[in-house]
Amino acid sequence: MKKVYSKIESITGSVITVKAEDIRYGDLAEVDTVFGTSLAEVNRLDGDLVSLQVFAGGRGISTGDTVRFLGRPMQVSFSDNLLGRVFSGSGSPRDKGPALHENMIPIGGPSVNPAQRIVPRNMIRTGIPMIDLFNTLVVSQKLPIFSVSGEPYNELLARIAMQAEVDIIVLGGMGLKYDDYLFFKDTLEEGGALSRTVMFVHTASDPTVECLMIPDMSLAVAEQFALQKKDVLVLLTDMTNFADAMKEISIIQEQVPSNRGYPGDLYSQLASRYEKAVDFETEGSITVLGVTTMPGDDVTHPVPDNTGYITEGQYYLKNGRIEPFGSLSRLKQMVNGPKSSRKDHRPIMDGMIKLYSAYKDTLEKKAMGFVMSDWDTKLLKYGAQFEKQMMDLSVNIPLERALDLGWEILADCFSPEETGLRSELIGEFWPKKD
Repeated sequence: MKKVYSKIESITGSVITVKAEDIRYGDLAEVDTVFGTSLAEVNRLDGDLVSLQVFAGGRGISTGDTVRFLGRPMQVSFSDNLLGRVFSGSGSPRDKGPALHENMIPIGGPSVNPAQRIVPRNMIRTGIPMIDLFNTLVVSQKLPIFSVSGEPYNELLARIAMQAEVDIIVLGGMGLKYDDYLFFKDTLEEGGALSRTVMFVHTASDPTVECLMIPDMSLAVAEQFALQKKDVLVLLTDMTNFADAMKEISIIQEQVPSNRGYPGDLYSQLASRYEKAVDFETEGSITVLGVTTMPGDDVTHPVPDNTGYITEGQYYLKNGRIEPFGSLSRLKQMVNGPKSSRKDHRPIMDGMIKLYSAYKDTLEKKAMGFVMSDWDTKLLKYGAQFEKQMMDLSVNIPLERALDLGWEILADCFSPEETGLRSELIGEFWPKKD
């Protein structure tokens, strides 16, 4: 039975307070105003005082408006009809399609029992050499993309969405500019990937509370697809906007702030989303790739700092490229080798990064005016080719072609002995001259 109350005790911004009994944290309510009905979510309980965050904001609400508690948390519809659709943070359609109400499932549930998970053992191919070859994305991995504002992280996510070898893409956008939302939609549609994609989008002009719903909606839908034996890739952008929305609401609630004003449970809130990544033995999987922008390029900022403790590595996006230094996939050793790729995968990866590090040292020597040796000249040639043919995000090749290309770059710049690679690998993979 729905509980109905017709007296609002206080209105502070988008937060209203009523006196009510037997109400649970996270329950939804409907607020009836002269302008229509707005959804609200219970986000604080203090005895019989119940605080609710109104999705549409507090403007237009009066103390005499009716609050009707629905007795349930936020839910989202789940079916194959979601594919190709775009929804807001409240679950309403953004694409002018019909609203979906069948098979409603709750969002924000617990993560999967670790005993039900299996050890990661399969890679996700993306066609991007700096991922596939050097920092392989692994099924059921949780991995952030650390970036600064202005970097093409949304373009990178769209590229991954189009090319990743998975069954379903779930894209959750938080605080997106409208142009970014249209970019995702148009790019996926033109690339033929929209038909296997579900999008939940919160734009910068939407209510703040809807931003908090995006990851939970995306992950709830991903879980259901995974239970249908689908491999699902969840792409989230931007988790810093999600954390900022948490901070904004906690300030309105007058919570005691923690580091840089963020709520004290920031780590738990982020972990509860990232930990939804899972691979089932007999079902499907969920892999989470989320953008985390770093204000001022500061990796010690609370959001990337906490994220680094939770996740299994990171990609650093800098100067429009995935940087080889700092980027790390801690699970790549599970899939780099003969069983998943080729036996030269790991040696090529290690050898090329070692030589690129030497190239960076040579650049410093050159900048300081040192005379360049023959070895330095070879390194400069190698570094230029590596950056153009491997690091450039416009490069789009399968993993096997990337491995062959690695051998070709090495053969063009060095003699076999100078690479430091094992002689048996050189004998098998070194390019033969025509």
